[in-house]
Amino acid sequence: MRLEGADPERLGLGFDSPAMSVASATTDPEVRSGDTSLAAEPPGSARVLALLGQLRYELIAWFKTLASAAVYATLIVTFGFQVARVEGMSMAPTLEDQDRLIVNKLIYRFEEPRRSDIVMLYYPLDPDKSFVKRVIGEEGDTVRVVDGRVYVNDVPVPDDYVPSEYRSHDDWGPQVIPEGYYFVMGDHRNNSSDSRHWGYVPKKYIIGKVQLRWWPIPTARVF
Repeated sequence: MRLEGADPERLGLGFDSPAMSVASATTDPEVRSGDTSLAAEPPGSARVLALLGQLRYELIAWFKTLASAAVYATLIVTFGFQVARVEGMSMAPTLEDQDRLIVNKLIYRFEEPRRSDIVMLYYPLDPDKSFVKRVIGEEGDTVRVVDGRVYVNDVPVPDDYVPSEYRSHDDWGPQVIPEGYYFVMGDHRNNSSDSRHWGYVPKKYIIGKVQLRWWPIPTARVF
């Protein structure tokens, strides 16, 4: 029953004026019958409506909060940070299969990728796929590989992170990296598909810098 349709003055006469109630009983039984019907209305109905209104208000507030959180999360993932999972062993032993990473997508809006950065990138031959590799050479660098040993501008690359059993024995280059491109390699040199095989990576294909390995927790570290 909607209280908005009830006449407050009539309700007052039915409940608060005994004299009028008696008069109605002696002169007009039908009116008294109508008043009795109003008196039988559930006394808690106004409270129920108030509670329902409060519940509706809180639900709307929660919905707005969740919607805002979803928008913020989308913006963070799109422009800020991204969670990624390693698939494969091309970056072993630095990164292992199924490691979970946090990729900083903002950093290269303010600075350029640098040698030794571990980056997430779109695969140049199929941008629907993404890889994790290490930047070896920047634009303008001369890169060559001699018996698996990597040189940039005729200087050996410090790569103590590559165990001897992971080193390759191939030769490549020398080649000068074009402007706007990067040369990348996997740390597992003899088990990595990288710039030696499919060429340079355009800067626009570099998604971000691998900032953190957060899983497995015992091996978590910042890069």
